[in-house]
Amino acid sequence: MNFQFQTGQFVMLKIPGSLENREYSVYSGENDDFLEVLVREVEGGKVSGKLKKLKPGEEIDVNGPFGFFKFNPEKYSSKKFLFVATGTGISPFHSFVRTFPELDYKLVHGVRLKEEAYEHFDFQKEKVTLCLSGDEGGDFYGRVTDFLFTQKIDPETNCFLCGNSEMIYDVFDILTGKGVPVANIYSEVYF
Repeated sequence: MNFQFQTGQFVMLKIPGSLENREYSVYSGENDDFLEVLVREVEGGKVSGKLKKLKPGEEIDVNGPFGFFKFNPEKYSSKKFLFVATGTGISPFHSFVRTFPELDYKLVHGVRLKEEAYEHFDFQKEKVTLCLSGDEGGDFYGRVTDFLFTQKIDPETNCFLCGNSEMIYDVFDILTGKGVPVANIYSEVYF
């Protein structure tokens, strides 16, 4: 693959001939032979529905990479990582783990229903907590915020948050309330 990016960045996707484009975090690892993104079809969405209708081999415009949510574990003095995601906010964390499989991390992933949970195959099972807020069958019944309230978190942990803004604000408050310094909290908001 000739497309260079740093894990955590995003691309702009557009159907050729269309005026609409959309930002998607890169899902694949830096060393993969393909560029992969995770798309949730949004009813009435201007891009996701068109992407769903594409057939293998059809072309798409890709611009980027963009973004400052870049990740390289070597730049952090503490090598403990907490990844908190809602919905497709799991994308950059998938890229982190594909690129750096030896990471010491915990992933907390929240969705409403079990069928909305994206694959966790590339994550080590014992490092993932699936929070379901509207369904049974996850590792925790409730929102990621409910789960994090119950956890002891080492203040040295580097915490990465990706998902909707409400979750990010709430988790930020929870983490700082547990003694995690603001300098150890990084976020990428999905709208």
